[in-house]
Amino acid sequence: MSNQSNKTGRAYEYASLISLFNAIEKIKNVKIIQNSSFDAALKSWELLDKETQEKYLISANSIIDTLFEFEPLIQEKNNNDILELQLQKDSKGESADVRDILIIRSSIGWEIGLSVKHNHFAAKHSRLSPKIDFGKKWLNIPVSQNYKNEIQPIFNYLEQEKQKGSNWRDLENKEDKVYYPLMCAFKNELNRIYQQHGHIVAQKIVEYILGKSDFYKVISVDNQKKTQLQVFNLHQQLGKNSIKKLKAVLLPTEILYLDFSKDKKNTLLLCLDEGWQFSLRIHNAKTQVEPSLKFDIQIKGMPADILIVDCFWHKSK
Repeated sequence: MSNQSNKTGRAYEYASLISLFNAIEKIKNVKIIQNSSFDAALKSWELLDKETQEKYLISANSIIDTLFEFEPLIQEKNNNDILELQLQKDSKGESADVRDILIIRSSIGWEIGLSVKHNHFAAKHSRLSPKIDFGKKWLNIPVSQNYKNEIQPIFNYLEQEKQKGSNWRDLENKEDKVYYPLMCAFKNELNRIYQQHGHIVAQKIVEYILGKSDFYKVISVDNQKKTQLQVFNLHQQLGKNSIKKLKAVLLPTEILYLDFSKDKKNTLLLCLDEGWQFSLRIHNAKTQVEPSLKFDIQIKGMPADILIVDCFWHKSK
């Protein structure tokens, strides 16, 4: 993610946090936990012009009524209870928690979370490097020595180009020299792990990408003037006490297909049972060459039981 996209994302997180706070304080006691993530989001928010700020608030406000309908515990009144709102640190995503905003009622041991995106649908950005054991990090299953041996020459080449001060755009045949052999090694290793460890691997892949805590995914789609609310109720943690029963979504148990997308040497398509599909595209994250690459992981297919609500924008009265 570029620095500008990162700032835009933080500003939208702030707009979502403030929209929630303004709606909840009309009903009950609420406070925002001010931490380093809040400070960073506020700083990005203050860089926006007034027109953009207003647009972000309209976008964030559009999901409030639907969220309240799904989560009545947000509005439940209790004189001894203060609801807390908190922005999580980005590092939480590394430990399988993709939620950006937490809504917490400590007095009853309850919390839910929102994953907030602005104009993009990416699910995860993960790195590959010779120092990263993706098997251990993703699945808690270490990669083999064979995988390490396969990828080492690729990263040795990138280290040499880094020492030369090369830029990615200057590398000749980088798809054949870097992307394709690296993705082949990744694909073969993931297949090996699956063959050895079975159905738990499919489930762990989804839990790594989407997190082990259930959440609402909030995606602002500015050009359509709508905000999409996706309900990821994988462990039945959402919709407590709601008259609208949110279906539990089944996790997968099988890898059905793992191979390159048509005519693309840097992208794998991963198909699992229960309707889960992901694309995994490897790319350079910086202008200059470095011995590290980044995945852009996108959801291409989801189970039918994942509820998706389009909340169209309207100005506050």
